[in-house]
Amino acid sequence: MSSKEELHTKVENVLNQVRPYLQQDGGDLKLIDITDDYVVNVELTGACGSCAFSTMTLKNGVEATLKKVLPEIKEVVAINV
Repeated sequence: MSSKEELHTKVENVLNQVRPYLQQDGGDLKLIDITDDYVVNVELTGACGSCAFSTMTLKNGVEATLKKVLPEIKEVVAINV
């Protein structure tokens, strides 16, 4: 397994830990890709796609959690916001 595949798996595992919190409010997210400079692109779905607080949730929740577990991650960006 390449290091890019490993990172993808690790990011997906962290997102799976955060996902239940989003789902309890009717939302979710989908991992789209991870850039070569360690920016994680996600798509917000369900209620998260139209929620006014989605950016705050993304930065304070998802991004903070990912950076704590995987310090090499620089940023999480929602491609549909």
